[in-house]
Amino acid sequence: MTRILPDRRRRLACRALALPLVLAAGAAGAAAAAPTAAPGSAADAPALERRVKAAFLYKFLGYAEFPANAFGDAGAPLLIVVVGSDDMALELARIAAGRAVAGRPITVRQVRADEAPPAAHLLFVAGSDNERAARVLRAAPGAFLTVTECDGGLRLGSVINFRIIDERVRFDVSLDAADRKNVKLSSRLLTVANRVQKGGS
Repeated sequence: MTRILPDRRRRLACRALALPLVLAAGAAGAAAAAPTAAPGSAADAPALERRVKAAFLYKFLGYAEFPANAFGDAGAPLLIVVVGSDDMALELARIAAGRAVAGRPITVRQVRADEAPPAAHLLFVAGSDNERAARVLRAAPGAFLTVTECDGGLRLGSVINFRIIDERVRFDVSLDAADRKNVKLSSRLLTVANRVQKGGS
């Protein structure tokens, strides 16, 4: 019987999650995620980063188990709300078009930073402004899976926070925040997270 060492097990899990992400993001997203990839110009980097993050956001839905009261009926769609980025909302709408997660279609809605976000299955707060992220999260108690991309997003109450590490898009997870939102995250997602925070660690 072949023994799989912990580091190798992590690499295999990363590959299992990365493959559908590459398919969702397309060739440009794959180039941004690849360790040896170099964008054609510095101007390409934000767009490539956005595509990779959008692919992650789409895939997060498939690795999250929402409570029964998150849906009005069996055919209700999954709602993604994006605050502060028209470009991200457009990219997510492109990825989600014609696709379904757990048999549910996906709706993407863009909301201005000064609007109160509606109840959403996934709420993404764009940008590095901690104060704005904190304000949006406080104004969105009905959001289940909350995702940010600012420094210390987990401390603000976000369930998942994107980080750029060694020029790759990675993410940290707060299990405490997920528990407060009554969202159960798949162990496959936790395995490939950069860091999983539990109990204030």
